Amino acid sequence: MSGQDTVRALAELAEAEFMFRYESGASPEVRDALGLAAARMGGGVVLSMRHDPTGYWSKALGFGVDAPVDGDLIGRVCDFYRTQGNPAAVIQIAPDRLPADWDDICARENITGGSTWVKLAAEIETLRPGRTDLRVGPVPAELVDQWAPVVLRCFGMPEEHLGPMVAAGVRDPGFQPYAAWDGDEMVAAANLFVHGAVGSLNTGATLPSHRGRGAQSALLTARAAAAARAGCRWVVSETGRPDPGSSNPSLNNMLRVGLTPLYERRNWVWRADPTE
Repeated sequence: MSGQDTVRALAELAEAEFMFRYESGASPEVRDALGLAAARMGGGVVLSMRHDPTGYWSKALGFGVDAPVDGDLIGRVCDFYRTQGNPAAVIQIAPDRLPADWDDICARENITGGSTWVKLAAEIETLRPGRTDLRVGPVPAELVDQWAPVVLRCFGMPEEHLGPMVAAGVRDPGFQPYAAWDGDEMVAAANLFVHGAVGSLNTGATLPSHRGRGAQSALLTARAAAAARAGCRWVVSETGRPDPGSSNPSLNNMLRVGLTPLYERRNWVWRADPTE
């Protein structure tokens, strides 16, 4: 496997693992309230949130690295969601891992194409520093319960149940949460997940009141430095591809500090109801 192929594979596996840890670390009470279930399957992970108020958390990803993607695997993924009583989920597979008969599999399982994400990466030493007038640094353990609601508010997600889930997940030793403060007020949040040779830069967002002040660029820089200290060679991330004629500030921030696109990955949407 070439160096570029290795990074692509590690990027997919890191994303799958940090999502698995976010959702599998929830308390039994939160798991019941959200209808959470998680499984490892075919080298990837399958995550179900039956009572997801956002439509974001039910997803299957990380496939095609340890084992090929085929109709049997996708059938088992969809059966998992059916068993959980989940009405819909997103399947995320790197484009070069899709099988030749993908269209047939989609037709059989009621899967349709959705939005597209961009996967990015960079060698840590090539990154350019980002700057802000805000104070940026790691989030100590006693502030994690403050950090999680900021993350959810930034992304427009409700705090009930999701707040405790995110807070519990980020206490995993593989995670290093970061934030930006304006005085004593936490106004931006982000997370680093260390996974072997790569550091995944995820969960970055800023409150509307403080956007445009460089918080995310500085948080990218701070987390990349932490990844280097942890022994990582690469940093990876992902964000939505903007529609033609529009822009995605998250993508712009990543490009500004020196991350480069690896590939664009379609979100494939499975629905339980074949009429939808």
